[in-house]
Amino acid sequence: MSIPAVGSAAPDFTLDTTAGAKVTLAGLKGQKHVLLAFFPLAFTGTCTKEVCAFSDDYAVFASKDVEVIPVSVDAVPSLKAFKESTHAGIEFASDFRRDAARAYGVLNEATFFSNRAYFLIDKAGVVRWAYVEENNGLRRENSEILAEIAKIS
Repeated sequence: MSIPAVGSAAPDFTLDTTAGAKVTLAGLKGQKHVLLAFFPLAFTGTCTKEVCAFSDDYAVFASKDVEVIPVSVDAVPSLKAFKESTHAGIEFASDFRRDAARAYGVLNEATFFSNRAYFLIDKAGVVRWAYVEENNGLRRENSEILAEIAKIS
């Protein structure tokens, strides 16, 4: 699958979260903008820095009506342990079946985990910004993501 184009409808997803509930794009439609942030694997250096940064700035994202959903292919128990180890104040979502990563065109079939990628989806369910890292060791800074959010708020 290819990456959804900016201006197109974002693919819906249903993911299990570390909160013990499911999260869907359809369930957030009309209520919040969504930052879907795919990260390759829990307990790795760049991923740890990234989720800690999301957690640190959670209130800033929330003040912009943005639900940040960090997603990895790790199983929920692994993500719960990762959340605990990082003391993250946000919930993580598990794409263990790889359905969301495939739908968003970011599943690396060779490694079977997703590439690091960001999709900013507005309240209407439209992709407003998408960025896939060339190298999973890189990540976007929250300031860059918040600048993209400012364009739609």
